[in-house]
Amino acid sequence: MMDKKYVIRTDASISEPMTREEAVQKAKEYDRQGISAYIISEEEGKRLKNNDFRTPKWS
Repeated sequence: MMDKKYVIRTDASISEPMTREEAVQKAKEYDRQGISAYIISEEEGKRLKNNDFRTPKWS
């Protein structure tokens, strides 16, 4: 079975794929810095990277 990879998503970026343990440590590091970060699957990260979503002009 292939190991599942995860990425960290912040308001500014999406990380490179990493193991679950690495992702948890990175998320804790971001939290200590006061940065909101979320652990998501590598597949979801790819979907978000390929999405050309733009913030609405009214927000």
